[in-house]
Amino acid sequence: MDLGRPQDRAPKPPAELVLTTPEHLIAFGFGAGLAPVAPGTFGTLVGVPVWLAIAFLSLPYYAAALALLILFGIWVCGESARLLGIHDCPGIVFDEIAGFCVAATPLLPALALATIPPLWGLVSAFVLFRLFDIAKPWPIRKLDQTLHGGFGIMADDLLAGAYAAAVLAGGLWVLR
Repeated sequence: MDLGRPQDRAPKPPAELVLTTPEHLIAFGFGAGLAPVAPGTFGTLVGVPVWLAIAFLSLPYYAAALALLILFGIWVCGESARLLGIHDCPGIVFDEIAGFCVAATPLLPALALATIPPLWGLVSAFVLFRLFDIAKPWPIRKLDQTLHGGFGIMADDLLAGAYAAAVLAGGLWVLR
């Protein structure tokens, strides 16, 4: 999606480069970021099994795993962008993976908030996260425009995930 940012008009990196360089491979969501359209949506899909892998941890371990995922994401997204010479290349989707994990946090069994079928919860978290990530309400758009490096790449998606988590938690609370 072209949002008028310079990185949206940059040429896509070759698949061979992305698939053979560890930093790119991970930052591009193991190839999901190479999707010809909507790479962020495909990257978010990769976030679903990542979230499922950590969702049944106890709350402190989940928080630690999410923090490690975020810290690693800051490094790998920043390194991939540096190697490409493109800040926040649309194919870098590890930020969507981490953002989705934030968005789905209210679904954790340890929190016991979810009274809806798990599939509906995951679909809700997915849709809400994509809506906030694409629409970029204040201050998400401001973060996207002003922060740089790996932290800048990750920050807007983490905040979009937090917005989605808040709406999802509110919806789950209403449905109780």
